[in-house]
Amino acid sequence: METRENNKKTVRLPAWLWGILAVAALGAWHFLDVKAGAGECGDRFLLEWYGILLPAVLAVLALTGWLFFVKKAELSVLTPVCALCLGVLYLGVLAPLSAPDEVSHFISAYRLSSVLMGQPAADEEGRVYIRKQDGFLLDMDLEPGQSLEEREKEQDTRVLGQTLTEETYRIIRETGIRGTGETGMITTAKPPVETTPLAYLPQALGIALGRILGLGGLALLYLGRLGNLLFYTAVLSWAVKGLPFGKEIMLGVALLPMTLHLTASFSYDAMILAMSFLLTSVTFRLAFGAGDVRKRDVALLAAIMGILGPCKMIYGVLMGFCLLIPIKKFGGVKKWLLSAAAVAAVYGLAMILVNSRVIAGYAGETEAYVGWAEEAGYSLGWVIHNPVGTLRLLYNTVLMRGEFFHLTMMGNWMGNLDPVLDVPYLLIWAMTFVLFFLSMKKPGEETDYVSGKQKIWTAFLCLGCAGAAMLSMLIAWTPMSSRWIMGVQGRYFLPFLPALLMVLKNGWIVLKKNRDRGLLYFMVCADGYALLRLFSIVSMRI
Repeated sequence: METRENNKKTVRLPAWLWGILAVAALGAWHFLDVKAGAGECGDRFLLEWYGILLPAVLAVLALTGWLFFVKKAELSVLTPVCALCLGVLYLGVLAPLSAPDEVSHFISAYRLSSVLMGQPAADEEGRVYIRKQDGFLLDMDLEPGQSLEEREKEQDTRVLGQTLTEETYRIIRETGIRGTGETGMITTAKPPVETTPLAYLPQALGIALGRILGLGGLALLYLGRLGNLLFYTAVLSWAVKGLPFGKEIMLGVALLPMTLHLTASFSYDAMILAMSFLLTSVTFRLAFGAGDVRKRDVALLAAIMGILGPCKMIYGVLMGFCLLIPIKKFGGVKKWLLSAAAVAAVYGLAMILVNSRVIAGYAGETEAYVGWAEEAGYSLGWVIHNPVGTLRLLYNTVLMRGEFFHLTMMGNWMGNLDPVLDVPYLLIWAMTFVLFFLSMKKPGEETDYVSGKQKIWTAFLCLGCAGAAMLSMLIAWTPMSSRWIMGVQGRYFLPFLPALLMVLKNGWIVLKKNRDRGLLYFMVCADGYALLRLFSIVSMRI
């Protein structure tokens, strides 16, 4: 009897291995979808690609599982491994130019790459130069000798990856990463994003490298995306390592499908997320950790705000996190005032240099017009003189669009908010509960490092940032006929989500066991499954 019981114990698999087996089983199930898609369109290479993707996903799950449960590595080690490995997989499955507004971000990075290489970046009218051989990226139907700019003005061109289908994978396979050798530059009518060039530096370096090596347009796309992902991963790892608490919360947010999709694209959201996470880490370390504020800490805060603020003005609200730091840690009121003035001055100067025209336009606008709706819109003056109407619009937006904000923040609709490229609804809710449980108090954990007033202030700033996002889209995107604010997406809330979750910890809800590692590993497995499912969906989208 004892021998039988011992044998049963020896064959019992650890719980994390069951996660790998579950994803493998689901991967085998979705192989049938890939097979059906390949059979319908005749592109058998889809089976080969899936035959690479499935083992790659399982290898990432095995590596991270070993680090989580066998090696018991610190979260500062797990963070770059998880973010980089999963990010590279998302980079491959969700093809270039498929992320929200990624085309405009690509054009912006391309322009900066020309500046870095000492070449003309744009013509007299501001139209960005790209290589002739890269024109097919912005118009897959472009014929040799045709003008890309004229086609873009005359019709809606088919941009590679903007609508992610099986054809996208086929074009990527047929084109490859080698250059065609075609020389010369052409202009594109697609406008770049006018913001701080620092938001596109990692992507531009990748593009510049590809151009120097004489690689083709696809290589430029992948190198630019990889540069963005590497930069974000480095800053995220720095942020997680510096947090005095809540490391698991920040890593959980970083493992959301939407976060991984954005940071593995050309989107400047990677810079926004990196800087906002770092701002949260630095301010929380200085506020709740040991040690006084040093000059280099003030310089770092100033640099963060100098980059983050101009990227998207609404995140300037997060500068209020600095007020969490006690005055005594600065060495007195005078040093505190000097430090605050330095951070505010750098932020203000950056805003003037980058966004002065935009700010002046909004401030001086008395009547607004929404081009896409071809009707009148809301102006800043209307908002100021109609506080009740503004509050009503905010209220209606939360009630009617709350579910949409939640789903698009977590990553239910991937690609360019493509409802076909969905992560299952149940999985989205499972990830939501994971974030909630990561935020709760664990046995033996203290909660008094953040006072009630500090929690209220942090929550106020986060909600204020959400309100600023809605007000910005009210002025820029919403027609007068709408009952709610249009254009707001859940991804706008990701930069302050870790800070908001960190202040949820309380003494009322205490978990019986600390299962943070298991919860985070579930997120990794969920991402692995999402990748396999997304590939199968694209394969069947003929």
